[in-house]
Amino acid sequence: MFYKLITSMTRAQKGHVLMALDLFWLIAAFALAQIVLTNGGVSISELWSSMWYLLFFVPLAATVIHMFGLHRIKLNAYGMDDIASTITMAGMFGLVGLFMTLVSGPKSSVDAPTLVVFCLLFSVMSVYGRILLRKVVLRIYSSEKKRKRVLIYGAGQTGQQLAAALQTDDEFEAACFVDDNPALQKLSVAGMRVHPPESIPMLVKRVGIERIILAMPSVEQSVRIHLAKRLSTLNCEVLALPSFADMVLRGEEAPRIAPVELSSLLGRDALESDLPAASSAYQNRRILVTGGGGSIGSELCRQIIGCNPSELVVMDHSEFALYKVVKELEGISAGIKVVPVLGSVTQPELVRDTLITHQIDVVFHAAAYKHVNLVETNCFEGFRNNVLGTRVVAEEAIRAGASRFILVSTDKAVRPTSMMGSTKRMAELVVQDLATRSQTTKLSMVRFGNVLGSSGSVIPLFEEQIRNSGPVTVTDPEVTRYFMTRSEAVRLVLLAGSFSRGGDVFVLDMGKPVSILSVARQMIQASGFSVRDETNPNGDIPILFTGLQPGEKMHEELLIGSDMLTTPHPKILRAQEKYWSELEIANALQDLRKSIDSRDSELLRATVLRWVESADSESEILTVVGES
Repeated sequence: MFYKLITSMTRAQKGHVLMALDLFWLIAAFALAQIVLTNGGVSISELWSSMWYLLFFVPLAATVIHMFGLHRIKLNAYGMDDIASTITMAGMFGLVGLFMTLVSGPKSSVDAPTLVVFCLLFSVMSVYGRILLRKVVLRIYSSEKKRKRVLIYGAGQTGQQLAAALQTDDEFEAACFVDDNPALQKLSVAGMRVHPPESIPMLVKRVGIERIILAMPSVEQSVRIHLAKRLSTLNCEVLALPSFADMVLRGEEAPRIAPVELSSLLGRDALESDLPAASSAYQNRRILVTGGGGSIGSELCRQIIGCNPSELVVMDHSEFALYKVVKELEGISAGIKVVPVLGSVTQPELVRDTLITHQIDVVFHAAAYKHVNLVETNCFEGFRNNVLGTRVVAEEAIRAGASRFILVSTDKAVRPTSMMGSTKRMAELVVQDLATRSQTTKLSMVRFGNVLGSSGSVIPLFEEQIRNSGPVTVTDPEVTRYFMTRSEAVRLVLLAGSFSRGGDVFVLDMGKPVSILSVARQMIQASGFSVRDETNPNGDIPILFTGLQPGEKMHEELLIGSDMLTTPHPKILRAQEKYWSELEIANALQDLRKSIDSRDSELLRATVLRWVESADSESEILTVVGES
C-alpha cells in the first residue's frame, strides 16, 4: 500500500509533504524552545499566548523554504550540502524571528535566547526527520520489490557514487563494500560495512550476491582483469566500472585494454611523414569512392576531404556503413558537398547514372569482399562483386570521361592461394586490359599488405582475445605478413593516383614482412600480461596455434615479377607485370559470368586454373570451389 502511494505521487506532491513536515518541525521547535528555557515551567496558557507569533512566522518561513528549494531536494540524494542548506535556512528563520521581535517591541513574549534555541532545535529536527523519512522510504522500496544484490569492490569515490545511485534502483541494490585497503576494512561507508577481499566467497553465499562490480577505475587494467578472472569462479557476473568522470568526459566506456601503438608492429619506421599529401591532384575535383563505408574507403574519404574537392560521392551497399561515414564527413566537410549513393557496384545503371549525374573526375574503387575465409566459402558472390563489379565501374568511368580510375588491390592477389586473392588478381588484369584501350581515362592499381586495425585484421581479434584472457590464436609459428597503417595505405592510394600514366601497378616499399607470432607477443605484453608457454608455464595468456585455414598463405608477396620501376617518390614503386590481351579477357569474363550465373563450380574452377597465375596446381583453394 505504501509503495503504491509513494510511486503514484508526483514530484510536486512530494514537495508539499516535505514543506508540511518542515513547518511542523518549525512549530514543534518553537514550542519546545520555550519549554527548555523555562525548565518546563511554562504553562499551556503562556504557550498559547505566544502562538500569535506563529501566525506571521509560519507564512514567512514557508517563503524562506520555497526560496531555498529545500522541499524540492530528493531524499535519496540528501547529503552534506543539503544539511548545510537546512542549517542556513534555520539561521534565516532566526533572523526573521529577531526582526519580528524588534518590531513587536518590549511587549514581545519571544526573546533572543528563545530564537537561538529554536534555530538549533529546528536544524536537528529537520535534518534527522529527513534522514529518518529517507530510511523509511528506502525500506518500503526494498521490501516491495526483490532486487538483485550487488557487491561493490572498491569503497572509494566511484564505489560510493555507485552505491548512492543504486539506493532507489528498481533492479539492483548495493549490499556491501570490499576493499584492499586495511584502513577502510570494518568501517561503514555509505551505511554499509567494508569487508576484506578474503570475505567475498562468504558474502556471496551468505548475503546472496548476484553481481560484483569492480569500482576501481584508477587501478591498472591488467590488475582488474586478473581480479575479474579470479572472481569468475564464484558464479557471479563480474563487471568493471569506469570512473564517472571518464563516462562524462569520454562519452563512452574507458578503454578495456592498454592501447598498442600500431606503428610499433610494423617492423619498420612509419612512413606517414615520408608520404607527402597529394591535395593538389584532387583539389576542386568531383570524386567518387566506392566501398566508402569500409575501413579503407572511409579513411580515403576523410583524407580526400582534406584535399578540398568540389564534391565527394560515397557509394556503398551497406546502409548503416554509408549513413555512419556520411554523417561523419558532413561534420568535417566545411562546405564540401558530400553525396551518399546506396547500392552495389555490380549494378551498371546505378554506376552509370552516378558518374554522369555528378560529372565525376576521379574514381577510387575500394568496394570489395576482402575476408579470405568468407569469400572462400562464398566464391560465386566474391567473383561477382570483386571482378565483375570492378569491370562495371572501370568501363563506366571510361564512358563517362573520368580522368582517373584507381583500383585498391591487395598483396593476396600475387600468386594467390585463396579465392579472395584470385578475385583481386582477376580484377587487376581486367583494369590493366582496359588501361591499354582507354584514350581519356588513366587506370591504375595500388597493391598493399595488411592494414593494421582495419575490419577483419588480426589486431581487433587479438585485442578481443586478450580482453577475454586468451588464448590468442595464431595460425602457424612461421606465418608472416606485410603490415601498414591505415594512413599509409590511403596516402599511397592518393599519391599513386596522381602518378598514374595508365595500367600501372603501384606498391609501397614496406620493408621486411612481420611475424604474426611476434605481433601476438607484443600485444599481450603491451597489455600488461605475460605469455604462457613452455618457458613460462605460470604466464597469463597462452598462444594457441590453429593451423593455416584453406586459402591462407604462409608468406605473402607484393610482386609477381622482379621488374620494378621508380616513381617520383622513393618509397613507391611501379611493378612491371604481364597482362592479358583483349581477347583473353573477353574469354575469361565470358566463362566467369557463365559459371556465376549457373553456379557451376567446375567451370569456375577451370576458369581460375586457366587464367590466374597460381592456378597451375590443385591447391586447397581450388578444392574448396567444388564445395561452395
